[in-house]
Amino acid sequence: MSFKSIVSLYIAALLLAAPLARAEGNRKVIIDQDAFGPGGSNLQAILMVVQTPGIDVLGITVESGDGWQLENVAHTLRMLELIGRTDIPVVTGATYPLVNSEEETRRWERLYGKLAYKGAWMDSWPSYNTANRLHYHGPGVVPPLEEGEPSTKAAPGTAADFLVAKVREFPGQVSILAMGPFTNLALACRLDDGFAALAKELVFMGGSFNPDASRVDEFSMQFIHSPRVEFNSRWDPEAARIMLHAGWRRITVVPLDATVDTKFTPAVASRASEGSDTPAARYVAKYAQTGFPMWDEVASAVLIDPAITRHTDRISMDIDIDHGPNYGATLSWPLGGGPGLGEPAVEVVRAVDVPRLEALFVEAVRRTPTPR
Repeated sequence: MSFKSIVSLYIAALLLAAPLARAEGNRKVIIDQDAFGPGGSNLQAILMVVQTPGIDVLGITVESGDGWQLENVAHTLRMLELIGRTDIPVVTGATYPLVNSEEETRRWERLYGKLAYKGAWMDSWPSYNTANRLHYHGPGVVPPLEEGEPSTKAAPGTAADFLVAKVREFPGQVSILAMGPFTNLALACRLDDGFAALAKELVFMGGSFNPDASRVDEFSMQFIHSPRVEFNSRWDPEAARIMLHAGWRRITVVPLDATVDTKFTPAVASRASEGSDTPAARYVAKYAQTGFPMWDEVASAVLIDPAITRHTDRISMDIDIDHGPNYGATLSWPLGGGPGLGEPAVEVVRAVDVPRLEALFVEAVRRTPTPR
């Protein structure tokens, strides 16, 4: 072989190795989400992370919450098809909470009063509510999807198995971004006692400490009387408690407090989609649901760019699992001031830079995807 041929082979090898080296240097993330859609905060938050350079989404694990697991999986698969990211595995997770149930929740309401929001269990809606869905149905039903039916299928296996396997494959490197109820994470923690400690960090959207309910609208009025009740924890309180006690290296909490000053407005949607022909922009233009707080988008933004936070506290946190009037409510104490029952120290995001949040969303959606 000539010297020229050897040099050519060496250069070719370097060119082939460069993308692999870049990929190995990327942040590794698993998204755990009750991905009800189309559009809406759940899927738009996934979109932000998937579209961000320097992040490898290892997979999306899906549970019930805002909608039933089967329907949520279908929405997720279809969104990934529409934005050209079918390389990301979608893994089915829990259909039901560990202990809580629709029947128990209705009994609880008879004793203690109506919950403002119950996700997939909402069979009727107050007249002021604009978030109501068209069909109340059981867990085995997937209504026709507005965005079309997915042609791809979920990956084999369960969410808990997938979470454990990936954290074992990349010890100390995987960030878990949890934006739905925490059943999948609790099952992973019980499947492998070392799961949480092997992850790099946990960032989750959940909990409620003292959200500002002074601007009374349909999304904030519930916090006037029940400021500590938040849906992700209330759907499966036992799972939330198991997750918190699992021994993570670092926990960042994005509670409702950090989202009440946000709103996904038509102006933000237009900035993200008008004049852009990226697959993500087309998806947002057609399916975005405006008028709602940017609940899960805030959690994605905190993961993508932690500098977006404007006010944080370090406290001890837990979830009430007594099946009384505070079932599922957020518990908190000054750091180290709790009862000493394993409640972890967490970093709580109280407020974020809202213009930067909106800019992150717009930038992600308008970004041309890089070849995979």
